[in-house]
Amino acid sequence: MREAITQVFQNLRANKLRSFLTMFGILWGVISVVVLSATGEGFQRGNQHVLEELGRNVAIVWPGRTSIQAGGERAGRRIMFTIDDVRALQRETSMIRVASPEINRSASIKSAYNAASLSVHGVEPQYQEIRTIDIERGRGLRFSDEEQALRVAVIGADASRQLFGSRESLGEIIRLNGIPYTVIGRIRKKDQDSSYSGPDNDKVFVPFSAMSRDLPRVGAPAGTLSQIIVAPQQKVIDQLPRVLESRTGRIEDIDWPLEREIRRILAPRHHFDAEDRNAIAVWDTTLETLLFGRMIQTMKQFFRAVGFVTLALGGIGVMNIMLVAVRERTREIGVRKALGATTRHVQRQFFLEGFLLTMFSGAIGFAAALALCAAVNLLPMPTRFEGMILTWQAGTWAVAVLTFIGVATSTYPARRAALLPPVEALRFEA
Repeated sequence: MREAITQVFQNLRANKLRSFLTMFGILWGVISVVVLSATGEGFQRGNQHVLEELGRNVAIVWPGRTSIQAGGERAGRRIMFTIDDVRALQRETSMIRVASPEINRSASIKSAYNAASLSVHGVEPQYQEIRTIDIERGRGLRFSDEEQALRVAVIGADASRQLFGSRESLGEIIRLNGIPYTVIGRIRKKDQDSSYSGPDNDKVFVPFSAMSRDLPRVGAPAGTLSQIIVAPQQKVIDQLPRVLESRTGRIEDIDWPLEREIRRILAPRHHFDAEDRNAIAVWDTTLETLLFGRMIQTMKQFFRAVGFVTLALGGIGVMNIMLVAVRERTREIGVRKALGATTRHVQRQFFLEGFLLTMFSGAIGFAAALALCAAVNLLPMPTRFEGMILTWQAGTWAVAVLTFIGVATSTYPARRAALLPPVEALRFEA
């Protein structure tokens, strides 16, 4: 091994330009593999973070209008949700982990410093878990707030800035259409790019019971909801890939299990046909997350293919320089064989030279790629990108590919050198 390492460095010094160009091919291939893998991972995590700003595996259920006559009721009838529908979903199915009613409407909101027209949402405490309502200051809504219908509020980051400027908002009084509510919490700033009723940064959240009493929906019967928010059980999420694989039509035309189960429970309560998909609408972000994950996985596979091809081209360069080395050292091989070196010894020497040259170039490439990733991560990151992140899986894959390329490109030149007849090698003229 020591002799092989010495020979590698002697060849590098003797043919500096040729060695540099050969090493650069491997070095650049490794940099490409690492950088592309790290970029793909950073892009995936950034987009996953933005998707989860709306909620982690959340489904929004809206009331619609019937399109089929059922139970003696006419088609075109408007469906109205109530709190009893939420309780029925929680009670009658094992597909739903948690559910929350929601009332939302615009209201005139005043503080001691400013006024604004903002969206107010009446929700139960479990809503905060479903919808990623992370509290930065103060506390969130509690079940005691809901049970006592307390006039307390949690406000978004932009709503707080608009009503209070740079002042502390906790403990302050805001008036919702003239009704005083105490601010008990402020939500962290959210990088949200999807919503069904506006960004959470601009919202005010209050207990559902308090809003039902103080700020019911305008133009709707008392006690009706704007929508129902549900989080499916993990077993439902695990079923989605199989359902997606078995689809025969457009994705939007597929009757997803969770949506079908919700219609089954609500249909008899509101006297509509359980097959009537217009009676209620369901937006399941779990499906959106799944489809996005598959798109990112395809992108990662493409990046890996590009990196593999780049490394393979570098490996061809190593094979080429080793074949040249075999030709230049033909007489040396003949002398060694004449002095007793076996075919195995010659093959091992040239294999180790090519393999060590590849791995040495790869090590430099890894160091350069990691330094580049670290330098990029010091810069401000845009939305949907969390930086260049090299996972251990990607690192292992890159090392495995580098090793494979090193073995593949060193074996043929080593075998060719080992099979040279000693007499022919001694008579060879360079």
